[in-house]
Amino acid sequence: MKSTICNFDDWVSSVSAGERDAIEAMSASERKDAFYRDLAFGTGGLRGKLGLGSNRINSYTVGKATQGLADWLNANLEGPTVALCRDTRHGSEEFVRRAASVLAANGIKTYMYERVEPTPALSFAVRELGCSAGVNITASHNPAAYNGYKVYGADGCQITVVTAEAIQAAIDAVDPFEDVRAMPYDEAVASGLALTIDEAVIEKFVDLAAAQATGVDCSGLCVVYTPLHGVGLECVSGALAKIGVTDIRVVEEQAVQDGAFPTCPYPNPEVREALELGLELCEETKADLLFATDPDCDRLGIAVPHGGECVLLSGNEVGLLLLDMLAERAAGSGEDLSRRVAVTTVVSAPMADDLARAYGLELRRTLTGFKFVGEQIGLLESQGREADFLFGFEESYGYLAGTHARDKDAVVSSVLVCELAAHWKARGLDLYEAMQRLYAEHGFWASALLSKTYEGPEGAADMAAIMAGLRANPPAELAGVPVDQFVDYAVGAEMPAVNPSDPKPQQLPRADVLELLLAGGSRAIVRPSGTEPKVKAYVYATEATVEGADSLLASISAEVESILGGTK
Repeated sequence: MKSTICNFDDWVSSVSAGERDAIEAMSASERKDAFYRDLAFGTGGLRGKLGLGSNRINSYTVGKATQGLADWLNANLEGPTVALCRDTRHGSEEFVRRAASVLAANGIKTYMYERVEPTPALSFAVRELGCSAGVNITASHNPAAYNGYKVYGADGCQITVVTAEAIQAAIDAVDPFEDVRAMPYDEAVASGLALTIDEAVIEKFVDLAAAQATGVDCSGLCVVYTPLHGVGLECVSGALAKIGVTDIRVVEEQAVQDGAFPTCPYPNPEVREALELGLELCEETKADLLFATDPDCDRLGIAVPHGGECVLLSGNEVGLLLLDMLAERAAGSGEDLSRRVAVTTVVSAPMADDLARAYGLELRRTLTGFKFVGEQIGLLESQGREADFLFGFEESYGYLAGTHARDKDAVVSSVLVCELAAHWKARGLDLYEAMQRLYAEHGFWASALLSKTYEGPEGAADMAAIMAGLRANPPAELAGVPVDQFVDYAVGAEMPAVNPSDPKPQQLPRADVLELLLAGGSRAIVRPSGTEPKVKAYVYATEATVEGADSLLASISAEVESILGGTK
């Protein structure tokens, strides 16, 4: 990688006069942040703020990334092809065409959705069309200032560690101004190197998402839905119509596709502020359920009316409720649950272990990133056990049933949460009450996600120092509770599993993740974010009562926050 000064000088001497003026108009701090590093793959691919600079998403960095991907594909595969997709964000159409232009100039045929589509539809298209790779231009749930570049493998999963490192090495070898080959987009289309994905592909994707329904009668359900200015409305509405959900009240202000996200500056369905318009409509219409999908429609958050107000459920709680319903319905149909496999992550709800034991099914815990869940589906498929996959979820509002996609899928999630609401409504409970029932059956847990921000080049060093300090001197106790086990995933670890079907444990890839397992089952997991300049801590506390769990959580969280430092 070139030095910061050389990198900056190259940009100033290579961009257009207008772009040069924009760079020179930056403040010293803006310029430093824009140029102190090159974007690199994290858990969600390349992601950064829009703008000029090597640490920004722009036509130059998209071109560099695509040239590196093309070089890697051509070096490793014969006649590779790539599926392309985009969301509603600023620049997404420009960047997806830039990717198609670069790939075409390198002799690689692309297949692009004609309009914006969900991230899981890209995962589906890669496998459906037999492509070598996929690229989606999206920054998921980040604010409007961001965009991103997600790369998928031929298996429909986001690329995992080894492949990401190989592609990153190819990208690092590319000079964004001298080495990127590009064909005019119209010429790529005319030459047959940039093709449109047939409408039948997206229709099949929606059909398969709807096919994951378990048969719960949803005809009496009233739901409120908001796509948060993103891509979800068409596919979600189509899937729900197929399972008999007809009373859908859409938040009209947020049905407009707009990358500025004018009604929700942080379009994250786990954040209450993003849901305010939906919450108002839910209360007004007396709906049974409010759900929201993020801009690229891979995450889903919900709220339910309870006690005169709308209560948001966490990603962990929705995942647990869905796992419980799917396991119960599978058992009720006479299935042998000892063959079924659920997958979650090491940072997701510990209670999933209890549910797996109660139902006698296998539960596997992967590293953070849904690509690792998808990887487990692929492993089952290679063993002739694809049908044994029951469900996958992560705490960050991502869920998947079925194997049509290999990434979290808010289209299938919308089908499942509607069934979930109807399933419990028939028993006289709302979803908040259903979750309290699960806690009463399996033990009370309280959880918190703590995150501290470390901006700029100094921030990256601070994050590294936090992790190094924890490794060198891990606490012997938290909130007076002894740390029974300290797990450093950077040196490798066995995959945690309940009721494993293989006596030989799988080994997890090395990762910058630290886990402190406390006496009695409580725990804290610390990791740097793969998509933002943050260190995250996932804290779980368990006690005999909900009050006890909440109190212990507050005490553990306070100590973990003091370890993290940084800015909220």
